[in-house]
Amino acid sequence: MLVHGDNLTQKENHTEKYTDKEAKRFLKEIRVEYVKWSNANEKLKGPFANQEKNDSEIIRQRVQLFSEYKEFVDQQKYAEKFDSRSNLHSSVLEEFIYYLFCDMVFDFSKSAVLGKAHTFKDIFFNSSSYKEMVSKPNAKIEKKDHDFVIGVNIQTEMKCEGSQSVEKHSWQIPAVAIECKTYLDKTMLEGSSTAAEQLKNRNPNAMYIVVAEWLKLTDQVNLKKFKVDQIYILRKQKNTDREYRYAAAYKKNPIHVDVVQHLFNTVRNHLTTDWHSGVNYGLQKGYLL
Repeated sequence: MLVHGDNLTQKENHTEKYTDKEAKRFLKEIRVEYVKWSNANEKLKGPFANQEKNDSEIIRQRVQLFSEYKEFVDQQKYAEKFDSRSNLHSSVLEEFIYYLFCDMVFDFSKSAVLGKAHTFKDIFFNSSSYKEMVSKPNAKIEKKDHDFVIGVNIQTEMKCEGSQSVEKHSWQIPAVAIECKTYLDKTMLEGSSTAAEQLKNRNPNAMYIVVAEWLKLTDQVNLKKFKVDQIYILRKQKNTDREYRYAAAYKKNPIHVDVVQHLFNTVRNHLTTDWHSGVNYGLQKGYLL
């Protein structure tokens, strides 16, 4: 669940990469600040499933903690030592999303799926013969990786009628899937849209959200054609290549609290509202969608 902390641990324990003195020193420096950030978030409680007066203040504090730690990790010396493929910097956002939602989600269930997940995408049945087909289901489960999921584990058992052979499967089903990006470009958005459409084909009540720090889209992009439910740009700023972010003239916007509050409230409203849908429910009203 603490994906950034796990990323640090993997680097600290790697036997081939990050073994030079500079890398080890940098990782020690980052570890010290990470422990402070993680402990502060664990100590801070909320927001929860029920709306409370201090929700906005708690979110503001979580954003401040995130901003301070992200500024530390994003220093040029660390960015040059640990490139984007290492996921050191991008995993900070994923762990922040976990801290933002954990108390609210665990209000519903301590066994809820929360964080990175390998979720159910599709199912098909692939027996090698009719003789095998009548003896066991031979179910094949397609799964999809998501950066962050709020969902549930479903344990299933399948067997053919009259057969004693039982297949057991474990499915992770998202209620909310969040894709986390340092910046969002058109190719990434197209991929997220495809993933959102596939998710909703099997789980129509699911919500799919993209969260990025920066945006790399032009006005020529028609956002309405994409299947995601919402796109959040935390810095309200267009993307600049990493090397230019350290130029003296570059002004980096902060993480905006109001954007994070909108994200949290959108997800909480989705999870605390009844999902009435279907033909019979729509027929009572006279309109189906």
